[in-house]
Amino acid sequence: MATRFQITVDCADPDRLAHFWAAALHYELQEPPDGFDTWADYWRSRGLPEEEVGDGLGYDSIVDPSGAGPRLWFQQVPEKKEVKNRLHLDLDVTNRRSGTLEARRELIDAEAARLIALGATISRVAGPEIGITDYYAITLLDPEGNEFCIS
Repeated sequence: MATRFQITVDCADPDRLAHFWAAALHYELQEPPDGFDTWADYWRSRGLPEEEVGDGLGYDSIVDPSGAGPRLWFQQVPEKKEVKNRLHLDLDVTNRRSGTLEARRELIDAEAARLIALGATISRVAGPEIGITDYYAITLLDPEGNEFCIS
């Protein structure tokens, strides 16, 4: 049996990233567990120190509505992101090998525009222009500067 896992993202503003990534991945914001009005109340009940709970008034996790994908938890930390991610998400919006490069490029550009409207920024583009044939992808940064790719 496969091991269940969640992806944890260290961040300054869990609510902001939860909203961004819920929209980006077509996920849902996860409500606090039964019996708790806020995630802060839940984390306090688990014994987390107040400085780690933060304001805790918004959302800090998202889930796949179908239950197939992993849960993402946005953990508030005091330090800022300083270097390139060692792990990042690749969002497959084209099924990578199906269709022509032109058709895939249109889908990727449309998704990039949608994500930019949500708060992402473009970091770089990879494709035929830089010598990579039959491939096109865009690396973006989420609202806190975490890298992710769409292809």
